[in-house]
Amino acid sequence: MSQKKVLYLLLMLSYSSFSQVTLTADGEGNTYELINSVLAPNYNVVEVPDCNHVSFGRHIDEIFDADLNKHVFRFIIHTENDNDRCQKFDRQRNEIKAYDKSPENLLGVVGERVIYKWKMKVDKDFQASPNFTHLHQLKSVGGDYSSIPMYTLTARKGNPDKLELRYTNTNSQSTIKKVDLSLLKGTWVEITEDISYGSNKNYSLIIKRVDNQNTVFEYSNNNTINWQNGAEFVRPKWGIYRSLLNVADLRDEEVLFADFSIEQVSPLSIEELSQNTQTIKTYPNPVKKRLFIKETNEHPFNSINIFDVMGKLILVKKSTIKDSIDVSNLNKGMYYFIFKVDQKIVSRNTIIIN
Repeated sequence: MSQKKVLYLLLMLSYSSFSQVTLTADGEGNTYELINSVLAPNYNVVEVPDCNHVSFGRHIDEIFDADLNKHVFRFIIHTENDNDRCQKFDRQRNEIKAYDKSPENLLGVVGERVIYKWKMKVDKDFQASPNFTHLHQLKSVGGDYSSIPMYTLTARKGNPDKLELRYTNTNSQSTIKKVDLSLLKGTWVEITEDISYGSNKNYSLIIKRVDNQNTVFEYSNNNTINWQNGAEFVRPKWGIYRSLLNVADLRDEEVLFADFSIEQVSPLSIEELSQNTQTIKTYPNPVKKRLFIKETNEHPFNSINIFDVMGKLILVKKSTIKDSIDVSNLNKGMYYFIFKVDQKIVSRNTIIIN
């Protein structure tokens, strides 16, 4: 079996074990397959303009980058031939995403805190549209406002060109902070986006240069509405999504991305996690291989969140099988099992793995 196939299997297995998911370029070839294996195993998260530009081939590949000294993802877009998946022709899309076929721990819901990290490099001569050139989105699925992203990082032509952070919880986005795009051009930056989903919650975004760790953009708000009415979940998107209404302002572009990370962080304190309510019975305890679960009609559940003793979320499991759970892959130690129905906690169980 090839090294890349082994990596695919390991990535797919990681979904049942860890709340942090990473996507890292691993060499030339099979790029779409790698992306899909991480963001939605056995499905397709790649939104590319290949259908109208077959002669060019794939619009996302992997190349070696001398600055980072490793392979990275290259997103390619052309002013001619490329459009939005042969569906819309006044814009172009070359993006990757999480969506409803993705593992649950890649989708943000009310009550969760998620940290998104990635590296990005736009060319020193990068040209932005005066309309929009989205490079990242947090976008709702379902609800009243699913057609408009809740948060967007977009480049915009101006005097000078800007990188804008835009936001809405309804149907009208506004720019909440912007910075000269020249501060990012021609250099790798690392972006950290920290969001707690719900009302009166925290949102922050920091952009640092990789070469010297200087901060070029920083925004934080600890009392904002991070949810759009009726949404089922929020998913991240990365890539190039730009308007063609002023195509003379554009050129063929290559935007580089690397080291994507999506990490769910516990919204509960250690004290809250350790409240051993035991509404749902679990046995044996200590346990070595399989933990049995006794659900009652009075206390149903549809998900289990498992935290380590430091309060780090390490597993989110939908309860398709409710009578037991395999814990043999967990390291020895103490864990907090949080049983939920939707987002309501119904039982907190402290379990010893030996």
